[in-house]
Amino acid sequence: MHRPEPALTERTAEYWQSGADGVLRIARCGACGTYQHPPRPLCPRCHGADIAFAPVSGKGSVHSFTVNRHRWTPELDPPYVLAEVELPEQQGLRLMSAVVGCPVDAVHIGMPVTVHFEPAGRAFIPVFRP
Repeated sequence: MHRPEPALTERTAEYWQSGADGVLRIARCGACGTYQHPPRPLCPRCHGADIAFAPVSGKGSVHSFTVNRHRWTPELDPPYVLAEVELPEQQGLRLMSAVVGCPVDAVHIGMPVTVHFEPAGRAFIPVFRP
């Protein structure tokens, strides 16, 4: 599936491009260690400004999901699954992503998944597989 290239901004470029080496990186506060996604200029916990991207395991579980059966955008062929994936590094650390590599009807809450990356222009889109 061809995915559209996301906007690469000063705040998000490292996230989108970190998949070039197969490693998922999430913004993390250097002062208190809190992960945050999406990345923000200040830590939501301690309000520190020492935010940098740190590698995470790339493992997670499906917290919530939807099966999209209609063509909302020309780049994505239905049906496809968009999921909120929770990462084990921190309770409540979640990101929206696609679940690929399995039938859409096989996806379920609690399903263990692992990150993979799909190129999109200069970006590498994190997607998850069972």
